[in-house]
Amino acid sequence: MTATGREPGGPDETHRPSGRRRITPQKPLTGEGDEVRTAPPADPERTLRLRFRPPAASEGTAPSQLPERSGGRAGGQSGGRAAPRKAAQPSSDRIRIGALPGALVARLSPYARRIRPRYPRPGRTGWRRWAPSWRQWLGVASTAVGLTGLFLGIAYAATDIPKDLNAYATQQDNVYFWSDGTPMARTGWVQRQAMPLKEIPEDVRWAVLAAENENFYDDPGVSFKGLTRALWRTVGQGDTQGGSTITQQYVKNVYLNQDQTLGRKFTEAMIALKLDNRMSKDAILEGYLNTSWFGRGTYGIQRAAQAYYGKDVSELDASQAAFLASLLKGAGLYDPTLGAANRKRAVERWKWTLDRMVRIGKLSPSERAGYRVFPEPLKQNPLYDTGQQTDYLVELASQYAQKAGHIPAREFDLGGYQIYTTFDRKREAALDGVVAAARKKARQTHPDTADAAHYGIASVATDGRILAVYGGPDHRKQGYNESNAATVPAGSAFLPFVYATALEHGVVKRRDAPREKVTPQTRYDGDDGVPVSTPEGPYWDRGGKKVAAHNDGRKSWGRITLREALANSVNTPFMQLGMDAGLDKVKQTAQAAGLLPSTMGPQVPALSLGTSTPSAIRMAGGYATFAAAGQHVEPYSVQRVTRNGTAVRLDSPEAGRAVAPQVAEEVTRALTDSFRSAHPGAAPATAAVSGKAGTTGDDTAAWYVGTARSVSTAVVVYRMDLAKSLEPLPLKGLAGTAADSVPYGIWASLMSPSR
Repeated sequence: MTATGREPGGPDETHRPSGRRRITPQKPLTGEGDEVRTAPPADPERTLRLRFRPPAASEGTAPSQLPERSGGRAGGQSGGRAAPRKAAQPSSDRIRIGALPGALVARLSPYARRIRPRYPRPGRTGWRRWAPSWRQWLGVASTAVGLTGLFLGIAYAATDIPKDLNAYATQQDNVYFWSDGTPMARTGWVQRQAMPLKEIPEDVRWAVLAAENENFYDDPGVSFKGLTRALWRTVGQGDTQGGSTITQQYVKNVYLNQDQTLGRKFTEAMIALKLDNRMSKDAILEGYLNTSWFGRGTYGIQRAAQAYYGKDVSELDASQAAFLASLLKGAGLYDPTLGAANRKRAVERWKWTLDRMVRIGKLSPSERAGYRVFPEPLKQNPLYDTGQQTDYLVELASQYAQKAGHIPAREFDLGGYQIYTTFDRKREAALDGVVAAARKKARQTHPDTADAAHYGIASVATDGRILAVYGGPDHRKQGYNESNAATVPAGSAFLPFVYATALEHGVVKRRDAPREKVTPQTRYDGDDGVPVSTPEGPYWDRGGKKVAAHNDGRKSWGRITLREALANSVNTPFMQLGMDAGLDKVKQTAQAAGLLPSTMGPQVPALSLGTSTPSAIRMAGGYATFAAAGQHVEPYSVQRVTRNGTAVRLDSPEAGRAVAPQVAEEVTRALTDSFRSAHPGAAPATAAVSGKAGTTGDDTAAWYVGTARSVSTAVVVYRMDLAKSLEPLPLKGLAGTAADSVPYGIWASLMSPSR
């Protein structure tokens, strides 16, 4: 018995392996009627209990000395307490590993509770109950920054600079083929000549940098502001926006494609960062200036200088360089030769670039003051050289291929396309020879007017294929395409469209009266000088005079059928017929047959006499519509396109109903009468040939349009001094006479059976 009155090994003491004793609080003994007092239970989350294995019996410890799991007295004390359970005897004295995670959780749980969101937050009212604390916001922000940095680091390490350059380094020609599959032309559209940076004047370099990336020499290769804007535009508004540095643009030009996607933009940024660490800024700038697209089929600042100013880049001044820098935003929008809107944009961008050069200290105010006049570029690229007449065919085919194939000009200029045209090689050769003979004769008979003579010719099949065109003497000297020009009026060659309108829709001669049917035998007054009337009365011009029509030679024909009037080009019946049928319907029929809305004349009585200015291609297509039983197909010059053997999808034109079949048949019959009455014996009676001459009252154009063997050909002869204006001039006998018509002579030569 100890001094305390307790025996060793009693319930108040527990032996530990180290020999130390742990004194445990003793439960009070209670008797009957005594008040029971117990200590509050310990918080299980704040109590850490480690279990130790007791020493084995072989080590000298008696079983009676082993600690018991209960805190009660040994020997089964009474007093209302349960008998203590016998402690388990583990086979080892090592600490159990499974207990450590629980202990660790127990220690960390108070700290976890501090940062764990508690919603609603206690002690807060209103919206503050649900707002995270500043610690939580800081934790989220830190986590986001860390993960983003980790992701960018991994992406940067995983991105390699491609070993192979983009397609620009292996440029290919575009090859054009005749309709029979034989090669027609091979064009090297992409023209590029690398120039060392030291050969490029500083004014030129800084004009580009001022317009595109003034902080080029200080940035890390990417514009984080630009990337953020591109992301915002893409996610918020569904498209992408630039903001790229010159390094990024160079990467896009030589390693990637032009797709406007976030994936491509991200890859571009990673490569740009890595490239900026491996290449000098001057090397990047030199590569950028030599690979950028400037339009007109040119890549690089050297070829751009030659294409727009006919000089080497070393000869450019700051003003010219500022204009060339604007082309980097898109030559299709800033080449001033492509339209008035383009010129306005180019001038504004040119001024902005020069002012920006002053702001960044690369151009003095006095030098800027000397650049007040916009440096107009050349009208045409002098480097463009593929031949003479063939150039006109290439021009038509390339424009159609890009439009129908939805091929951007930038991609088309990269080359590699095979364009299979509709042009007939034999017809084209015959056309060149016939016009060459006509030009030679004109120089002999009319030397004073022959130099300004133009011959616009086009042959179009009834299915819309353009078989041959004559665009001019030499594309290198005259880029103006005479076959596709809408500059001279159609004159009496327009009458078939008025005739078709009346047959299709009928006429209204009295106010509020229903439309009356018109037939080829319907008669109209064919006398010269007959006033034009409306359902309300005479038609008055702005000068207060009655409008009247006049026939060629002021001849009066009396009452004449419409079919006879068309065959003989009697004007007065058709001017009145157009008013009766409705000028709006005349325009509608002409456009349905293929004439462009932009070429239609004013909606006045003279419209019926051919004030519209269609091109030879469109007039041939319009007459082909009548020959095709009223079905119209838009003229086209390309049958198919491939790129390196892979077909490019084209939007092929589809046939559409312009006029009823019976109407088209009646028009064709009248045109056949017109051909045979003017040229009896020119073709066998069984031949399906139709055609009509066209003249204008002011003698500015002479036409012949006709169809033979399902091919319609339009020939127009006119005078125009291109050095002065596009205003037609009087022919002065250049087109021949009615008996010896130059347009008809050319047409007949092309339509002969041998062709």
